[in-house]
Amino acid sequence: MIIVDSALKARAKDKNPVRVGMIGAGFMGRGIALQIATAIQGMELVVIANRTQSEAERAYREAGVSDVEFVDSVSALEDAIDKGSSCITDNALLVCEANAVDAIIEVTGQIEFGAHVVMSAIEHGKHVVLMNAELDATIGPLLKTYADRAGVVITNADGDQPGVIMNLFRYVQAIGCRPVLAGNMKGLQDPYRTPETQKSYADTYHQKPHMVTSFADGSKISMEMAVVANATGFKVGQRGMYGPKCKHVNDAAGLFPIEQLLDGGLVDYVLGAEPGGGVFILGYVDDPIQQEYLKYYKMGDGPLYVFYTPYHICHFEVPLTVARAVLFGDAAVTPLGGPVVDVVTTAKCDLKKGEQLDRIGGFACYGVTENSDICVKERLLPMGLSEGCTMVKDVPKDQVIRYSDVELPVGRLCDKLRAEQTRHFFNE
Repeated sequence: MIIVDSALKARAKDKNPVRVGMIGAGFMGRGIALQIATAIQGMELVVIANRTQSEAERAYREAGVSDVEFVDSVSALEDAIDKGSSCITDNALLVCEANAVDAIIEVTGQIEFGAHVVMSAIEHGKHVVLMNAELDATIGPLLKTYADRAGVVITNADGDQPGVIMNLFRYVQAIGCRPVLAGNMKGLQDPYRTPETQKSYADTYHQKPHMVTSFADGSKISMEMAVVANATGFKVGQRGMYGPKCKHVNDAAGLFPIEQLLDGGLVDYVLGAEPGGGVFILGYVDDPIQQEYLKYYKMGDGPLYVFYTPYHICHFEVPLTVARAVLFGDAAVTPLGGPVVDVVTTAKCDLKKGEQLDRIGGFACYGVTENSDICVKERLLPMGLSEGCTMVKDVPKDQVIRYSDVELPVGRLCDKLRAEQTRHFFNE
C-alpha cells in the first residue's frame, strides 16, 4: 500500500483530492466517514446520501465535520462541492450523476436499491467500491461487465474479509506459490439463529439484529466467499463448503481434500480457529529445494503451506480501495468473468405456501454456497433475491428453494439483472 500512500500525499500536495460520495450512513458508513475525515490525506468525502437525513448528518458530525449543506439537485451538489462544502442528500442518484464526484462507496447492504445505485454510477462514469457483499455475490459478474464497458472500476473493499483474502492471495502468487484454497475464519456457525436470538448481541455492539444474524447463520460468510470465488475462479468442494473445526489456522493444511485443492482450488473456511477474525490462503509448492527453504523458515514440511492475516479492520482500509481504483485503475476484489459460486436460499424452518420470505439474516431462510453451474441447472433461488418472494408451495426445513417454489416480486431491477447475467454467461 506504500504506492497508494505516496500517490494520495501527492494529491494532497497538489490540492487535488480524490472526491468521494458515500451511499449509506450506518455503522460501517460512519466508520468510513471518520477514517476519510481524520486519517486519509488527498481524499475528501464530499457527499453522503442516506434516506434518513439525520443519519448522514450524524456520520459527518462524528467525523468532526459540523458544517454540512443539504442538496436536492445535481447542480446544487456540484456548486457546493466547488465551494468546498460537505453535502448530505436523501437522493442517492444525485451522487451518481454529479461530475464532481470521482468514486462512490456503496455501503447499504441492500440489493435492489444497491443495483439501481451501482448501475447509475457506472452509467455516469464513476468508480464503485462495494461494501455490499450481498449485491456483489448476486449480480457482481454482470455489474463488472457493465463497468468494463464504461471504463470504470468496480471492486469489493480492502479491509473486509474478501479484500484481505485477495490481497493475501495476490501476495502468495507474487512469491511464486500456487494458491489452492482461499479461506475465511469463523467463530460461530448456526443456521437457525434469528434476529430474536441475536438481539442481545446486536444491542451490545450497536448493530442491527438482522445483520448480526446473517453473520451467525452463515449467510454473510457465504456471500463473502462467493465474492472471493468469483474473483479467483475457485469453487466450493460441496454445497455449503466443508468448514472443518480446528484450534489454530496453521492446522488447516491437512483438513481439505487435496485432490480438489489441486483441481482448480477451493473457497472455504475453518471454524473456531485462532487467531479469530483472520483469513488464510493455502499455497502449494512442490519444488523440493523451495520446500527446504520453507521448512527452514518454519512454514512446515509442505507441500501445502498456510499463509494468514490475523485480522480484518474494515473501515480503516476502505479509502485505500477508492485510491486504488481512482489513481491506478486497480480493483481489490472483482469478478474474473462469469459466476463461479452462488449463494442459494435454504429454509430455516418449515415454510408454507403463501408465506413471504423476509430479509437476509431473518427468520425464514439462510444462505449456503453452491457452484454456479449447479445453481443454473437446478434453478436454485439466489439468497440475494429471496426477500419479498412468496412461497407457492410448502418447503421443509433445510431444503434449498427453487425458482419454481416462489413467486418473485413484480418489477425488480435485481431480478432483471440476474436473468441477464444468467443469459450472458450461461446462454440460458
